[in-house]
Amino acid sequence: MSQPIPNRLAAEHDTQLHAHLSAFNSAFAELGLRFRWDAQTLRSLATIEGERARLAAYIGAHHPHLLHAYSIDFLSDAILALKHARAPGEWLAGRVVLPGVAKETPAKEAGAERGWGDAGSGLPALAGA
Repeated sequence: MSQPIPNRLAAEHDTQLHAHLSAFNSAFAELGLRFRWDAQTLRSLATIEGERARLAAYIGAHHPHLLHAYSIDFLSDAILALKHARAPGEWLAGRVVLPGVAKETPAKEAGAERGWGDAGSGLPALAGA
């Protein structure tokens, strides 16, 4: 017997949330950044439009010392490159929007069910993180 539609949607939402949360945390770890997001952090940041703006708000509020050594553009580019390699698109409170795609994309199509592995980015860890 299949799951009722509300349960299936909730499960898909949890899969999307977990995929993007894991992708951000993997990117932070690979860059040597000593912070980690939980589901509540990602949900609260989702009220800010755009992943770059979310990262800027978080870093500015919780790790402003990084901005003495790195520009927010550099940090955002490094984090988002690794994050998007693991979970393409932007998580928007339960939806995934892929860049260059006019419509919202279900988690399955957005890569939320991809396996996790090293991205092999070759980016160095950030000093002072």
